[in-house]
Amino acid sequence: MKRGNTLKLAVTVILVAVVVFFSIQPLTNSETGIPLGLDLRGGVHLVLQAEPGKDGAAITNDDMDKARAVIEERVNGLGVSEPYIQTNYDKKRIIIELAGVADPDEAVKVLQTTAKLTFRDPQGNILMDGSLLKDAKAAVDTSNGGTDYVVQISFTSEGTTKFADITTKYLNQKIGIYLDEQKIQDPVVSVPIVDGQGQIQGYSSLEEAAQYAVMFRSGALPVSMSIVEKNQVGALLGADSLNKSLNACLIALIFIFLFMLVLYRLPGLVADFSLVVFAVIVLWALYAIGTVLTLPGIAGFVLSIGMAVDLNIIVYERIKEELRLGKSLRAAVDAGFSRAFITVFDSNITTFFAALALFLLGSSSIKGFAITLIVGIVASLFTAITFTRWVMRWIVGINPRMSKWLFGVKEVK
Repeated sequence: MKRGNTLKLAVTVILVAVVVFFSIQPLTNSETGIPLGLDLRGGVHLVLQAEPGKDGAAITNDDMDKARAVIEERVNGLGVSEPYIQTNYDKKRIIIELAGVADPDEAVKVLQTTAKLTFRDPQGNILMDGSLLKDAKAAVDTSNGGTDYVVQISFTSEGTTKFADITTKYLNQKIGIYLDEQKIQDPVVSVPIVDGQGQIQGYSSLEEAAQYAVMFRSGALPVSMSIVEKNQVGALLGADSLNKSLNACLIALIFIFLFMLVLYRLPGLVADFSLVVFAVIVLWALYAIGTVLTLPGIAGFVLSIGMAVDLNIIVYERIKEELRLGKSLRAAVDAGFSRAFITVFDSNITTFFAALALFLLGSSSIKGFAITLIVGIVASLFTAITFTRWVMRWIVGINPRMSKWLFGVKEVK
């Protein structure tokens, strides 16, 4: 029995050490690890206000849904990871948070532009609009001996037929290509275009062409959008917030580790070991569900660490009481965990439901705090009630007659 407990304990310690070692790189990688929110990575927070059209028609919820769908398509085209987009139907606003964007001003331009693409005759009459586009992508054209940045477009079957008729009718004439009311190109039709393929020229860089391609693919916004709020967080400010938050977590952990060791000795060492397991479980769970880590999220993580420690304290105090009553180590450990379970469970289930309410009803930053706290509560219950119990039993099994002083109880002479 003694050898079996020693083996279990040794294997567990080695396994946890290996998991921690191989978790550092995937969890902390800036590109593939836990995604950071706007306040930690930098980026832009926008509030877009829908504006009534010239006809004064009221903006409907359907208009807002269509506008959000277009904006989401454009955000995806920008390659932004884990964006936050929310619609406020009452105020006719769309709230957007984009973390880690390289050029926030260009991103704002892409999102705000109505982007109604039209093809017009020499007199400016609309012949066809962008709703019949199938795809648009940026490319480099070197067919003329130079380097031209273009957007290659393709039409749907209906658009192919219609564009073939237009280019046949206006052969050797100019067809204007407009984005909203601004002419971006007016090429002369040299041959009818019957294959549904074309390209728009006149861009200064491949990046600019790519931004227009995103707008063409996503289609036009059903309503005009104006910026009523724009808060930009620089990458350096975000990095500074992250460093301060990590330092705060480190200081809190060191203080907790020392506190548990001094007050509870051997059980305190077990609690510190369990906290490492707890942290790994929480971080991998946040990574698995794709949670974006924000400053409130880090606060939720630190709070859940404190709650995990509190669970251990409740159990250990109960064990000390059992030892003072004269019970053996094995009996005291079993009684301490079993009798403290209801108290531990009740104290955490109420917090769990409070965090759940925050997640369901709160805004983006509150949701980040809530989900981290929820994951932390579940993980702390497992580590305090199950994992710590296993380890304590193995330790007592190795030496059932060890000094009670190691458990924070004075020996009775």
